[in-house]
Amino acid sequence: MDPEAFLDLANQVTKLKMFPYFDIAHSVLCALHVREDLGPGAQAFSRKHPMSCWLSTMLVVFAGGMLCNGLLGEPILAPLKNTQQLTVATIVWYVVFYTPFDIGYKAAKFLPVKLVFSAMKEIYRCKKVYDGVTHAAKLYPNAYLIMILIGTLKGNGAGFTKLFERLIRGVWTPTAMEFMQPSFPTKACIVASIIFVLDKKTDLISAPHSLVYFGIVIFFVYFKLSSILLGIHDPFVPFENLFCALFLGGIFDSFAKLFGHGAAKDEKTDAKKKE
Repeated sequence: MDPEAFLDLANQVTKLKMFPYFDIAHSVLCALHVREDLGPGAQAFSRKHPMSCWLSTMLVVFAGGMLCNGLLGEPILAPLKNTQQLTVATIVWYVVFYTPFDIGYKAAKFLPVKLVFSAMKEIYRCKKVYDGVTHAAKLYPNAYLIMILIGTLKGNGAGFTKLFERLIRGVWTPTAMEFMQPSFPTKACIVASIIFVLDKKTDLISAPHSLVYFGIVIFFVYFKLSSILLGIHDPFVPFENLFCALFLGGIFDSFAKLFGHGAAKDEKTDAKKKE
């Protein structure tokens, strides 16, 4: 592709309006997440506890904004003030859970539809990460860690509210903590936030902002589609294992077990000889 045409495409991606189409894709996948998390009894639960079902779905849809507002000392419920977005999310929730013969759910699960919505959601995620980093940079211009934290939570807030979202539905899973077992979206949002911070606050990245933004969009979309089509769920795992082995005591623990096992064998051998 011609460099100028590629740069023009990147500029267009950075200027995409999220409402309503990308908000619809985001809301559909959030509703699907809640329904699949409910398991086989999702339909019965939605009939018996519609308020709980709606609240948990809205929490997933608006989790990033609510979390970030709470941490930055802003009104937690502010994301709900946008009546248009709230209406779209509610309509999507109704379509996924209550359409006759489950047509809405089946249509959202149809693979081509899900692929398109997933790609759109990743573009939406990138925008949320960038908005989070930008907003934190205005409040705390030199606090890089806060920028990264807010960008990450803005991009994958639903992962960090999973415990509370399930609690609304009467399920207590204290081990479902994103800090204990971070998912790939969380790790990807951390990487994206770091890149946006470096691009915004340092001279380490010389490429135009639109190209940096477009590169992160491609990164998000590529690995999301790979997870759906190829089953590649977390490409960071090999690097994490290597890092843990080298810097977090993994290799030394292995040596300790090895030598400890050898010493135990020698002690058993000596004991047998003495007998």
